[in-house]
Amino acid sequence: MKILISLLGSTLDAHGRGNGRWNMWRPSVALAMQEDLHFDRYYLIYQTSFSDLYERIRADIATCSPDTEVIGEVIDFNNPWDFEEVYCKLHEFSLDKNFSADDNEYYIHITTGTHVAQICLFLLNESHHLPGKLIQTQPTRRNCAAGSYNLIDLDLSRYDLLAKRFAEERRNDLDFLKSGISTRNRRFNTLIETVERVAIRSAEPLLLTGPTGAGKSQLARRIFELKKLNNQVKGNFVEVNCATLRGDQAMSTLFGHKKGAFTGAVADRPGLLKSADGGVLFLDEVGELGQDEQAMLLRAVEEKRFLPLGADREESSSFQLICGTNRDLFHDVASGKFRADLLARINLWHFELPGLAERREDIEPNLEYELQRFAEKSGKHVTFNKEARTRFLDFALSPDQLWSGNFRELNAMVTRMATLASGGRIDLDTVNEEIARNNRSCTAPLNDDLIELLGKDYEDRFDLFDVVQLKYVIKICRASSSLSEAGKKLFAVSRTGKRSNNDSDRLSKYLARFGLNFHCLQ
Repeated sequence: MKILISLLGSTLDAHGRGNGRWNMWRPSVALAMQEDLHFDRYYLIYQTSFSDLYERIRADIATCSPDTEVIGEVIDFNNPWDFEEVYCKLHEFSLDKNFSADDNEYYIHITTGTHVAQICLFLLNESHHLPGKLIQTQPTRRNCAAGSYNLIDLDLSRYDLLAKRFAEERRNDLDFLKSGISTRNRRFNTLIETVERVAIRSAEPLLLTGPTGAGKSQLARRIFELKKLNNQVKGNFVEVNCATLRGDQAMSTLFGHKKGAFTGAVADRPGLLKSADGGVLFLDEVGELGQDEQAMLLRAVEEKRFLPLGADREESSSFQLICGTNRDLFHDVASGKFRADLLARINLWHFELPGLAERREDIEPNLEYELQRFAEKSGKHVTFNKEARTRFLDFALSPDQLWSGNFRELNAMVTRMATLASGGRIDLDTVNEEIARNNRSCTAPLNDDLIELLGKDYEDRFDLFDVVQLKYVIKICRASSSLSEAGKKLFAVSRTGKRSNNDSDRLSKYLARFGLNFHCLQ
């Protein structure tokens, strides 16, 4: 059965009187005059005030197509240009009728009615509440009364050009989020593909986790810039490292204050949440926030309102929140350091960025990216000679290089080598000198840390064999965002032959032998 759903046109359908009306194009009647298209049932939606017009049109449809059953549906709009009202009432109509494309063939006429009503019919068709094909009519010089019609099929998969264009736009978005770097790591590329879909479609909070230097801040800014390019935000990108905030300073920085709210408050301050109104607020190291700040942040995210220090009136701000941390917030919730309700709110979209050591195949393309960044900042174009490039990549890809500083460490190494390069070329001596410097800097801080962690007499209490092993374990822990991640790295081989993969417990027990735990190493 073919079923048509249409709105009575209060202006177009009223054209003509007497027999002269049959020479006029009236869209609702014209659909019944098509020689190659017959409808078994015709739902004609109209308002009570146009009942007389409906009866005339219904009678003329019966004249043109006696076998078509015309069903009048009265839907009164207080304001036909009120999108919410029109959509809700048409939506209720679709639910009431429970149209099913499995049983019938449907057509939705989008020529008559206000533009608002036409848009609502389009949306209800796209959401399959009104299934079927869209049909549009227009007058013609020949056979003016019947005019002509066109069918609009919204199945975009049939249109190769559109599909290719959308695919190209998506590739551009993904390339943008990756700063133009041709990354090769499958896990990271999959993560970025998901981030792209979420960034375009959602304004809910995002949680970015991963070790320090893994690129959380850069990705947060890229997400904002992508949303800006797509006209999804109008405000600014506001960033703060929560580890730098303490006491009244934290509350004031985030939520603002009024003059005289505390000693030193000599003027009003809007706060970062207000500054981010209409934009994106990135709270790096969010796990460092105090309990009071966490409580106020939760309310600000949920209700878009907060109370500045010393104020008696609330402020409002609508922003998208992105949080970053290298801490295990679930562990912090269990220990009472982080609010469970806040974590539940910001953990809707959780993306864990792998460290550089887990993306070694991406070191080479990132090496080129860092050289480009150096050229942009210094105005000096620098490259590796072939021998030097091979030597550096051998060092960088070696499992002995832990990359505990991640991309910040790579950036620092490239910057030093590019600065010292003679004639715009990094040679083998420069690379070897940088590698030696890196090895020295990795060893010295660990010796100092062992004194702080184990005491000055640790060399008298532990065998050198144990100390060397412990140093390596500490480096792995500091290059990992969680106890579980560190355990997987340290026991990657032996865990494959075990029935139980509780690497976290195994690592915890090892550290406990020295009176240590994972969090004291962060």
